[in-house]
Amino acid sequence: MSITSALGRALFGLMFFCLLFAFVERVLGRARGPWLRRGCWTDAAYWFFTIAVIKPMNRLALMLPVAFLVWLGCASVADFRNNAYQGFGPLAAQPLALQAIEVYLLADFIAYWTHRLFHRGKWWPFHAVHHSSEHLDWLSAVRVHPVNDLVNKLLQASPLLLLGFNPMVTLSTAPFFTLYAIFLHARVDWDFGPLRWIIATPVFHRWHHSRQAEAIDKNFAGLFPLWDLLFGTLYLPRDKMPEDFGVLEKNFPQDLPGQLWQPLANLWRPGRSADKTTPI
Repeated sequence: MSITSALGRALFGLMFFCLLFAFVERVLGRARGPWLRRGCWTDAAYWFFTIAVIKPMNRLALMLPVAFLVWLGCASVADFRNNAYQGFGPLAAQPLALQAIEVYLLADFIAYWTHRLFHRGKWWPFHAVHHSSEHLDWLSAVRVHPVNDLVNKLLQASPLLLLGFNPMVTLSTAPFFTLYAIFLHARVDWDFGPLRWIIATPVFHRWHHSRQAEAIDKNFAGLFPLWDLLFGTLYLPRDKMPEDFGVLEKNFPQDLPGQLWQPLANLWRPGRSADKTTPI
């Protein structure tokens, strides 16, 4: 696919989601406020940057576990070229439905701990890019540093592929979690009632983005709040709603080039750690 074709599809996708979430947020969710909120152009730039740069980079990186499977003798290059590889070992022998349940539980468990990792030390500046949106809505979900995205995808998919799960089931987690993350950032006050303890909701995730003291480093799960409940990071009060989004760091860049560069520059500053540290 040419870069022109890819960007054309990206533009079509952006227009589609703009219309879809205009209905979700403003009609169903009754959200109010300006249509072009502060930071929307930065997020729109990330949308195209993700399509043109981050997605190809992630596809290339996923060749690492594939190459390792070939090296181990679990598959051949021809198997992958012909889409004939279906996994290996006892896990791949299970019904696809059972594999899907196991894969999504494991993927979300891995994502929970990866997310916590990115909230501490030198990892935080990369993830702070995502938290820098002060006006949270569906489009702010795409504001992700490429290092953050690459590590997430590699740590989420590689163990599952190397365990032998069917690659079709394993790799389906990436688009699913991406689309669900977009929904979680939507500007709606939905908590799904009693289901809020079973599946992550927009309110659950908006608390994660809040700068309010009681919400700092809470609600790391992307799909199942069970992990936050088990490991003591759940925060989901019923008597108030999350607000005051953004990062605590002062003068954090709000443009795409600045946000791409600052976390990298921080790595080459001897003795300087991230402004935000999180005990785990």
